[in-house]
Amino acid sequence: MTTSPTGADARRGPLRDGDRVQLTDAKGRYHTVLLKAGETFHTHRGSLKHDDLIGQPDGSVVTSTNGTVYQAFRPLLNDFVMSMPRGAAVIYPKDAGQIIQMADIFPGATVVEAGVGSGALTMSLLRAVGDGGRLVSIERREDFADIARANVEHHFGGAHPAWTLQIGDFADRVAELGLHSVDRIVLDMLAPWENIDAAADALAAGGVFLAYVATTTQLSRVAEGLREHGEFTEPRAWETMLRTWHLEGLAVRPDHRMQGHTGFLITARRMAPGVEAPLRHRRPAKGAYPTDEEWTPEDLGERAISERKIRKVRRDVSEQRDVMEEDGEQA
Repeated sequence: MTTSPTGADARRGPLRDGDRVQLTDAKGRYHTVLLKAGETFHTHRGSLKHDDLIGQPDGSVVTSTNGTVYQAFRPLLNDFVMSMPRGAAVIYPKDAGQIIQMADIFPGATVVEAGVGSGALTMSLLRAVGDGGRLVSIERREDFADIARANVEHHFGGAHPAWTLQIGDFADRVAELGLHSVDRIVLDMLAPWENIDAAADALAAGGVFLAYVATTTQLSRVAEGLREHGEFTEPRAWETMLRTWHLEGLAVRPDHRMQGHTGFLITARRMAPGVEAPLRHRRPAKGAYPTDEEWTPEDLGERAISERKIRKVRRDVSEQRDVMEEDGEQA
């Protein structure tokens, strides 16, 4: 197999052996295919030889053996993200776009992300910082890191010069790498509030902290953690919903399906070291905060398990064990 070009050249010119191509039929149904010389793509609507696609210009039309017509394009980044192999849930393109814009990821920036997952956001961040920037990605799970590395390198046609992938905890890696004066930090993890101190130490004055969280409980914890730290601006939070439209002559209406809630984004900017942010002028509603200093499971929306249920589960497990032992003796 020929070596795929890297960078912009990988998305220009005729389709090549090793390229990923998206085939779309007349009804908008699509298939993503990795081109390999000598192989054949099969569906219940006929088959296509990969060799018939290799060498064709991007945006060609091809026909399967049973007459089904497909348009063939290299997938855009959002197409690639939604069809690539994944080990963890990905950050959807609608949220990745918000992160790039609202965290102000700029060419040449130094960015740290934690919680790489399958590499979806990583690709958008690398596009934004460019070859002259720096992206340090930190992932706790080695298996997720391997998947992310493969996806990123496949998309860019090889290793990206701005990217470093580290395995471990965010706070530990930031300290070990001696990261200081970082422009932006993006956290996609279960408990980002536990890493606010480490993020503050790494961020440059005026730098942006952004966290992606799935639940309102997590959102509240992050907001309070930023306020308690004292050296971040008042946090801002939002979510984005995407609704496409059906376009058919005069029958123009919203589609029945949409991308609703996927996650919340929350941002704050780093004050100068030692400078505390001004206090909020608005008064929180009565009962907005728990009376104790520590957050309880109930505050986080967790339902406590009753002693009665625990006894029942233990009894059921014990009975199952007794039955298994009896069956073993009879055997």
